Amino acid sequence: MTGPAQPAETGLRDTRTIVVAGGVVLALAFGVRAVFGGVVQPLSDELFGGRIEVFSLSIAIQNLVWGLAQPGFGIIADRYGDRRALWLGFICYLAGMLICVAASSAWAQHLGAGVLVGMGISGTAFGVVLAVVGRAAPEHKRAHYLGIASAIGSAGQVVLPLLTAWLIEWLDWRMTLLVITATLLPMALCIPRLRVADPDAAADGAGTALAATVRGAFRQRDYLLLNAGFFVCGFHLAFITAHLPNYVQNFCVSTASPAELRALGLQALALAGLANIFGTLFASRLGMRFPKPYVLAAIYALRALVILIFITLPLTPASVMIFALVMGVLWLSTVPLTSALVLIQFGPRAMGTLFGFVFLSHQLGSFAGVWLGGVFFDRFASYQQIWYLAIVLGVLSALAHLFVHERPAPAAAMA
Repeated sequence: MTGPAQPAETGLRDTRTIVVAGGVVLALAFGVRAVFGGVVQPLSDELFGGRIEVFSLSIAIQNLVWGLAQPGFGIIADRYGDRRALWLGFICYLAGMLICVAASSAWAQHLGAGVLVGMGISGTAFGVVLAVVGRAAPEHKRAHYLGIASAIGSAGQVVLPLLTAWLIEWLDWRMTLLVITATLLPMALCIPRLRVADPDAAADGAGTALAATVRGAFRQRDYLLLNAGFFVCGFHLAFITAHLPNYVQNFCVSTASPAELRALGLQALALAGLANIFGTLFASRLGMRFPKPYVLAAIYALRALVILIFITLPLTPASVMIFALVMGVLWLSTVPLTSALVLIQFGPRAMGTLFGFVFLSHQLGSFAGVWLGGVFFDRFASYQQIWYLAIVLGVLSALAHLFVHERPAPAAAMA
């Protein structure tokens, strides 16, 4: 007599379907959010007299709401089903993008591009999707499958910024964003595929057990250090995504026009997304051979070094693309390693909720990176101070991960 199938035994075909469908959802969620840096300047010129601080705040709110809503979407997924969380996120994403396209005031942009898009990303990005993949994958291959889903997700950051760079030359920013909004629609075909059996989901007292797990997690030093380290990841990625096109346009040494330089910045983000596909897979492999905290420490230390070299050398089209290539290898390579550590410490049952809180920290860092980038540029016409802050934070995160242990949380401490 055989017992009920475990999540790790859903079958190779089902697991691959979940991984691919999850990767496509991630690609669309992250690809669409990556295009805002390409419209910051034209949108700000038309609506806010050229002041980029206003729309930078909208993007910062987006990142903050993404983080604040992530634990909530994780709880919805863990308590009521992953697909309910995904559908809610999809609807919020569409609504937010449409409001952003139509809006003409700062408050409307804060609501559309900020609050609703932030909720949309929260319901369709790592916290929910990787929880499904983690439950579906065999335990010994979880890090591998999480890496594959994350790598597929990087494809959106390759394609959509390039599409935006092409569209913005022919269309105004509103029509460009409307076309980009339409690319979210394939999510509706993928969400029904993201289903995996979880025999514990309907167990009596599941809600109480989930709450106890969350309380116990925040008493663990290792979990708190993962939260602190992911703050830095968010700071780095959101600042570069939102401000690199503007940084290149204003400071690159080139005879190209401002529009061509902005397109170069978007192309650099696309290259970073392409490099991230390979970097994420490579980091996942390294995490299977070496302690994951040490691999994470190396990634953050390398980020700090790459940024230091980038801002020290003259800013040219070649240096921009080299920076994007190298930084892209380190881009989202932290995600499968961090999520795998959460799985190792606490198991798959509360993955959506616990990774949601880790991602909240990530998005607090994102808010700081995007908003401070806009503030410092408007005040000092420079990003130099933010680059140096990014270097310091990278070093601190590398040191923090050296003290993280790759082991299950002590049962006594979780009681």
